[in-house]
Amino acid sequence: MRPAWRVADVRAAEDALMARLPEGTLMQRAAAGLARRCALLLEQVYGSHVTLLVGAGNNGGDALYAGAILARRGAAVTAVVPDRAKVHQAGLDALRRAGGRAQDGSPPTVDLIVDGIVGIGAKGGLRSGAATILHRTLERRGRHGQRPTMVAVDVPSGVDVDTGDVPGKAVQADVTVTFGCLKPAHVVGPAAPLSGEVELVDIGLRPWLRADPAVLVPDRADIVRALPVHRPTDEKYTRGVVGVATGSATYPGAAILSTAGALAGPTGMVRYAGSAREYVVRAHPSVIATDRITDTGRVQAWVVGSGLGTDDAAATALRTVLATSLPVVLDADALNLLVGGTMADLMRGRSAPMVLTPHDREFARLAGEEPGTDRVGAAQKLAAHTNAVVLLKGDRTIVATPSGTAYANPTGSAALATGGTGDVLAGLLGSLLAGGLRPEVAAVTAAYLHGLAGREAARHGPVTAPDVATALRPVIHDLTSG
Repeated sequence: MRPAWRVADVRAAEDALMARLPEGTLMQRAAAGLARRCALLLEQVYGSHVTLLVGAGNNGGDALYAGAILARRGAAVTAVVPDRAKVHQAGLDALRRAGGRAQDGSPPTVDLIVDGIVGIGAKGGLRSGAATILHRTLERRGRHGQRPTMVAVDVPSGVDVDTGDVPGKAVQADVTVTFGCLKPAHVVGPAAPLSGEVELVDIGLRPWLRADPAVLVPDRADIVRALPVHRPTDEKYTRGVVGVATGSATYPGAAILSTAGALAGPTGMVRYAGSAREYVVRAHPSVIATDRITDTGRVQAWVVGSGLGTDDAAATALRTVLATSLPVVLDADALNLLVGGTMADLMRGRSAPMVLTPHDREFARLAGEEPGTDRVGAAQKLAAHTNAVVLLKGDRTIVATPSGTAYANPTGSAALATGGTGDVLAGLLGSLLAGGLRPEVAAVTAAYLHGLAGREAARHGPVTAPDVATALRPVIHDLTSG
């Protein structure tokens, strides 16, 4: 897992480390890493045109020292400094000694822009003056008429570092070079895509980060380790059996899609219970289907809610599942049925694992308010209140546990913003639970695989939910066979 830390924890670690190093050491380490990445992005450093957008504070200093390194290698480096009174003077002096210059406006030719406007301590979007300078600089072109490459120092200026919110105008970076550790804005919320490709430069900070990370980000290796490994002696029952109570006569597609997600997972058998039984069997002949949950037979986990409706029959189905001692995935209509009343009390009284999979509107009904700008904090709060793992769906899906641990999924895709893909996700998640994964591991794994399937499906054109379900199989095979 890749951890990301909040600003206060980063500052505390920096202070502890700087107390043991000669003055300026951390800034020089950061500047060297920044200059290295900038050099790699340029076709050649000598003769290139680099513009530094320099604000007050350490980010401006990082940019100036990096600019000095590039200037010594023959780049024409210009620092745009709106407020000379607040500039990092030692960094500016270093740039000038290396042959760089400072001015109020952007030069006519720009191959690469370094965003050192504000650092991790800033709040709110870009001020109007900074936004104007940024806009004018972006209008420039490189020596060959190309758009200049934007490199952000630590984080793109204008984002909320701790929440990933973008409260106003902000920099859209091609590459962000960050120092010491990742920050939440790199991995959650609308700020994450503004970071572009994120490069982490080691400045010796990690041993001094004593607090728990704000959020963890899984990578491919984490998912490979999480997926069940089938033994030669396994058969359908030992691989796990998942029960699916979804869909209705009104919404049979939800039953078909959630069952497809379950079939793509690691379990050996899927049992379906509900009024869409005939539709499910027609689409998936291997599924054992009944009309009622009580007639289903033995399962290791349940998926309930997608397209179930909110009538008395749906409420009975949900109540029956919640009365079991099995892990349960609660999706869509199951979440709507939980709002207020005895059903919510029944859910909170369970000791068996539960995973809730709301989108924003469902979250608002459950929590009484929208997730807001701090999606990680909102998911953590709901998880603690419900004593359940919460999978808050979105471009950067958040998984939060009742104990406060949070994960951000890195594989989100706009291709998944289409009807029915959440049903596929719920089925896959139930299959992972039945396969023996802990609820938070199952939720993180399902979100990751679902995102990869969305990307794979999008390679072949416009995406529908059946495309995502179909893409899951080769995605999982690629992970488990590689």
